[in-house]
Amino acid sequence: WLVHILYIFSASRKLFMRKRLVVSAVWWVNRHGVLALIMPRSGLRNKNNLATRRTAVPPHEQDLNLAPRYDFNSVEESLYKWWEDEGYFIPRGDGKPYTIPMPPPNVTGRLHLGHAMFVALQDILARFHRMRGRPTLWLPGTDHAGIATQLIVERAIEAQGESRLEMGRDAFLARVWAWKEENGGMITEQMRRLGASADWSRERFTLEPAMNDAVNEAFVRLYEKGLVYRGERMVNWSPNLRTAVSDLEVETVERMGKLYYFNYPVIDGNEVLPVATTRPETILGDTAVCVSPQDERYKHLIGKNCVVPTVGRVIPIIADEYVDPQFGTGALKITPGHDPNDYTIGKKYNLPVINIMNPDGSIVQGYGQFSGLDRFECRKQLWTELENLGLAYKTEEKSQRLPISQRGGEVVEPMVSTQWFVKTEEMANKAADAVRQKNIRIVPNRFEKEWFYWLDNIEHWCVSRQLWWGHRIPAWYDADGNIFVARNEAQAKIKAAQFYGKTKNDHDAIVLRQDDDVLDTWFSSGLWPFATLGWPDDDQPDFRHYYPANCLETGYDILFFWVARMVMLGIELTGKIPFDTIYMHGLVRDEKGKKMSKTTGNVIDPLDVVNNYGADALRYSLVTGVTPGQDVPLSMDRVEQNRNFANKLWNVGRFINFRIDQAKEAGFEIKQNTLAHEMITAQELAMMPLPERWIISKAHAMAHAVATSLEDYSIGDAGRRVYEFLWDEFADWYVELAKTREFENAQFSFRALIYAFDIALKTIHPFMPHVTEFLWQRTCKRHGIADTNALMISSFPALENSILPIDHDAIIDFDAWRDLVRGLRNLRAEYDVNSKSKIAVKIFVSTPTLADSIKEEAQGLALLAKVDIDRLDIILQENNIVTPEDSARVLVADGRLEAFVPYSDLKTVKDLSKEFERLERQLGKLEKEITSIDSRLSNPGFVDKAPAHVVNEAKTTLAEKREQRDTITASIASLKEEQAACS
Repeated sequence: WLVHILYIFSASRKLFMRKRLVVSAVWWVNRHGVLALIMPRSGLRNKNNLATRRTAVPPHEQDLNLAPRYDFNSVEESLYKWWEDEGYFIPRGDGKPYTIPMPPPNVTGRLHLGHAMFVALQDILARFHRMRGRPTLWLPGTDHAGIATQLIVERAIEAQGESRLEMGRDAFLARVWAWKEENGGMITEQMRRLGASADWSRERFTLEPAMNDAVNEAFVRLYEKGLVYRGERMVNWSPNLRTAVSDLEVETVERMGKLYYFNYPVIDGNEVLPVATTRPETILGDTAVCVSPQDERYKHLIGKNCVVPTVGRVIPIIADEYVDPQFGTGALKITPGHDPNDYTIGKKYNLPVINIMNPDGSIVQGYGQFSGLDRFECRKQLWTELENLGLAYKTEEKSQRLPISQRGGEVVEPMVSTQWFVKTEEMANKAADAVRQKNIRIVPNRFEKEWFYWLDNIEHWCVSRQLWWGHRIPAWYDADGNIFVARNEAQAKIKAAQFYGKTKNDHDAIVLRQDDDVLDTWFSSGLWPFATLGWPDDDQPDFRHYYPANCLETGYDILFFWVARMVMLGIELTGKIPFDTIYMHGLVRDEKGKKMSKTTGNVIDPLDVVNNYGADALRYSLVTGVTPGQDVPLSMDRVEQNRNFANKLWNVGRFINFRIDQAKEAGFEIKQNTLAHEMITAQELAMMPLPERWIISKAHAMAHAVATSLEDYSIGDAGRRVYEFLWDEFADWYVELAKTREFENAQFSFRALIYAFDIALKTIHPFMPHVTEFLWQRTCKRHGIADTNALMISSFPALENSILPIDHDAIIDFDAWRDLVRGLRNLRAEYDVNSKSKIAVKIFVSTPTLADSIKEEAQGLALLAKVDIDRLDIILQENNIVTPEDSARVLVADGRLEAFVPYSDLKTVKDLSKEFERLERQLGKLEKEITSIDSRLSNPGFVDKAPAHVVNEAKTTLAEKREQRDTITASIASLKEEQAACS
C-alpha cells in the first residue's frame, strides 16, 4: 500500500516539489530495507500466512462415498490446501537432512511445461526423501529477472506517456516494486496447482534485503581477492535494451543475408586486396587485414599497409593461421571492437580497438555522413559509397547465423565496452576438479564432457548490466574517478578517507557516487544454494543444517550459465561444493519431437492440461518413459492414459473399501492384526496361501527397487515399476483373485489386499500425490490402520539397509499359474470360444507344491479362465506326459506344467495345421523379443551406462524367453511326429 500511495503522489507532474519529496522518501525506504519489510517475502500479500488462511477439512473427514470415477478437480486443490495448512512441507525430524534448492523462476513468469517438468521431478525427490524420514527442505523462491521485469514496467509507463528517464531511478523502482507485489506471486500459486510440496514458509526473493546483503558481500569478497575488476572487454550488446546481455539471453537464428565483396587499396602500388564481409558498417572500425601465411596469392602483401575506404585510416596487412583461404576472398578484415574473433586477433597483435557505435546502435561522431545513422542504414549508405568509389564489386546471398536478443528482439552487437568482470579461470578449475574427483556427480554423466569443455575454455564473466532493476553494484566513485568497492556507502566513505589519508571521523563529508549499473541476474542466482540459507552468516541454523544441498535439478540448457557458476561461487565463497548431485532434465517437446513455439502453434499450456486431466496425470507423463537429460515428447494421448491409470488406482481403492464395508455388514469381524500397518515378516509370509505370498513378495521387491532407483536418481525407472506393479500385478491379478475369497477364509486376503495397497499408494505417492493421499485417507486412515495423519509424512515401505522378505518360490509358482491362465485365455481367443462357455482342462504338473497350489486356486482359474471346476483334472506327473487325444495343448513358460483342453470344448475338431500356425506365431514373437533383448545386452552403451539392476533384469528376461522358445520348439517337434504318424 505504501508503494501505491507514493507512486500516486509522484505521478502528478503539477506537484513538482511533492514529487521530489516522494522520490526522496522512496529512496530512503529502499536504502534502509523498510520497504521490503512491509511487503510479504513471497509477494503474495500474505496469501501464504498460515494464520490467516482458512483451514481445509481433512480428506478423510469429508463425504466418505467414493464416486465411480476419480474427480481430480474436487480433490487436488482442497487436498493441497490441507497439506500446506498442516505444515507438512516444513522439514521435520533430526536425522541427516535432504536439501534441494528450487531453481527460482522469474517473477514475471507464467507456468509453462519447463516449470511443470522441474516441479514434478523435484517434488518426487522431496516427497520420497521426506517419506524416508529425512528432514527434507525443498527451498522455493523467485528471481527478480532484471531485464524482463524492467521491460514490462517500462512499456507500461510508456503507454501512459511517461518514460523511465523522466521518472527518475527511485520513482521508477517504486513502480517496479508495486508491479512485483501485484503480479509477482502468480508463478508460485501455479506451482502449487501442480502439487509442489516446497517449504513456502522459507520462500525467498533475490532482491529481498538479506539476499541483497549476500550479493554485496560476495562481490566485495571477490573484489578483495582480485577476482572482480572493471575494464574493457568484448560483450554482447543489445542496442534496443542498451545494456550488455548474457549468452543465455542471446538466441542464434538462421537467416538469409548478403556477403559483400570490396577492395582495400594497398599503399605503395596499384594493387588492391579483395575482402568479403557480412557487415559493411564495421569497415569504419577496421584496424588490420589478415591473410593466411600459406596463401600464395597474398604472401607478397604481408607487412604492407592498406587504406580503410571512406575513412582514410592506414592499417597493416598481417598473417595468421586463423584465416581460412577458402572462405570468401581469403583475406579477413579485422574489427577488434565489434567481433569476438577479431578481438582475439587484435589482442594477439596489439591492434587498436575502435568502438564505432553508440549504445543505441547508431554510429558515433567522427565519421562524417555516417555519424548518427542506425547501423543498418549505415550499411546501405556505406555500400553505396563504396560502389561510387569503384571499390565494391559484388554481393551474393548467404545464409547467416545471427545472434538475436531474447528480450530486445534485435540483432545483438558484439561490442568492446567498459564493464565489471569476474576472473573465472581459478574458480572454473575448482569446479571442474569437483566433478573429476567425483565430489559432484552429473546425471546423466554424458554431460561431464561438455562440463569440462566449457570450464576449460571459460572467458571472463561480464556481470554488469545497464539497468535499474536489480542489485546495484556496490562500487562508489569520487570526482576523480577513483573506485571504492564496499558493502555499503558508509564503508565506501571510510575506504575513501583512508585513500585520501584522512581519519575515519572525516569520512562523512566525502561525496561519492554509486555505480549506476546493476549486477547480472545470474550473479545473484549463482549464490542461491547458500545465500537463501543465511550466508554470509555461517552461524545461521539453516546454513549449518541444510548446506551443502544434496541435489540441484534443472534443465540441461542452463548447465553452464547457472549451474557451473553456482559451483564456482559456492566453492570460492563457502569452501564447500554447493550440492553433490546435478540432475539434468531434457526439454519438453510436442508429440512429434518438435520444439514448442507460438509460431508453430504447438504450445501446450500446463494449466489447461491440469484442468482437463489432473495434475497427477501431467506429472506422471512428464517423468516416465524417458531417461535423465533426454527430451520429452508429450502427447495428450499419453496424458489421457495416465489419467486412466489414476482412475484405475481409484477403482482399486473403491473395491477395497467396498470389500471391507461388505464384510462388516455381513457380520464378519476383521481381526485387528489383519489391518495392522506393520511390515509383514518372513514368518507371517510363510503362513499365507500362494497368491498372498506372491503379491506381498512382489510388493516388497517393487518397493525396494523403487527406493533403489530413486536414491540413484533413476526417476523414470522408478515410475515404470510402480505402474507395472499396480496395473499388471496388483489390479489385474491379485484384486481379481481376492474377489473369489469367501469372508470366512479371507483373513489372509484382507491382510495382503490392504497391505499391498498401502505399499502401492506409498510408492506411487511421490509421482501422483493427490489421488494416493486421498485414497490412503479413505482406506488406511479411515479404518484405523495408519501410523500417521497423512500419507505424505508416512514411512516409505522399503528398508534402507536390507530387503523386506521375499518368497522367491512363491513368485515362480504363481507366475507359472498366471502363465497357465494366460495360455488358456489365449487358446479361447484363438478358437473364438463364447465368453460364457466354460472349458474342461486337464493339467499335468511336475511338482507336488505347484499341484497343491493350483488345486487351492481352482476358483481363480474358474473366474479368470472360465474353467469348469467339475471337469478340472490336476495330475502330478513328472515325466512321459501322455497327450490326451483330441485336445489342444497349452505350454507354460517354465516347463513344469502343461494343460490340455478338449477340442469339443473349443467347438472344433483337431486341426494340426492350425496348431502349427498358433505355435509358430508364438515362436516368431519370442524370436523377436529374444533378438531385441540380446541386441541391448550386446550394446556396451547399455551395459555400461544402465543401472545394474536394469541390466540384470534384462539378462533374466532373456534366459526366460530362451527357455520358452525351447519349450515351444519341442511342442512343434511333437506335433510334427504326430502328423507323420497320422500320415
